Amino acid sequence: MKPKVLVTTLLVTAVSSVAHAQERIATFDLGSLDTLDALGVSDQIVGIPKQILPDYLSTYNDDAYTDLGGLRSPDLEAVATSEPSLILYTGRQGEWEAEFEEIAPVLNTSLQGDDYLVAFDDNVRQLASHAGVEERAEEALKELHADIENHRQALDEALRVLVVTSNDGNLGLNTHPVVHDVLGINTLEMPDSVTSITRGSRTFTPLTMDAIGEIQPDVLLVVDRSAAIGNEAADSDALTQALADAGTPDTRLVVLTPALWYLSGGGLQSLKLQVDEVVEAL
Repeated sequence: MKPKVLVTTLLVTAVSSVAHAQERIATFDLGSLDTLDALGVSDQIVGIPKQILPDYLSTYNDDAYTDLGGLRSPDLEAVATSEPSLILYTGRQGEWEAEFEEIAPVLNTSLQGDDYLVAFDDNVRQLASHAGVEERAEEALKELHADIENHRQALDEALRVLVVTSNDGNLGLNTHPVVHDVLGINTLEMPDSVTSITRGSRTFTPLTMDAIGEIQPDVLLVVDRSAAIGNEAADSDALTQALADAGTPDTRLVVLTPALWYLSGGGLQSLKLQVDEVVEAL
């Protein structure tokens, strides 16, 4: 009986490996592309949106991968042409979910929930399960968590850190989970002069330089949305001068890598790169 059990086990393992090897993934989520790349399963990716790719993922701007259109303007014909067995998407493409489902099974890879790292880990494990590289994912997560913990212990808790998003010259509060949840950096209290605006299900908190002057951060981290999507980049010299004019000449201004922070967050590689960038800035 034992030889039969062994043969059966080997056959099941072989069938499972073949099934994973034949997975064809079309992904609109660059964070998931990042993770799949880190896990060494680029051969299972058949299509990506090529309009805007971070430099470290530029190898996917290749004819081997179908161009799926834009992050907010999917090319459904191209998606179908890529013949995926799985389509990954986030909230940016939520309105096309039904159309995607007509082509192939779908998976929403948006990081949801109050605990960013828990959601992140779950997402990595889910992707690894589809790709058949669960053990590789566990090793990568263990290494990443150890790296994050080392950085957390080395940070100066007394530093006052403010994160903003720059969008066509306008600044808004950004309570970024990598900064405040992953690295545990305290959020700063907003002065009475700052009010939030709700549009639909989203809340925005515009910040003027005078308001930032009231907040008095030691470090101002800027996520440049405009530069990330191909528009005019924020003028760091002008921002530095504006900080001085607002009475905070000693505030250190750091413009974070735009595409990394706005487009490809939530990946195994991007989370490490983001953590490293914040720690270097501080």
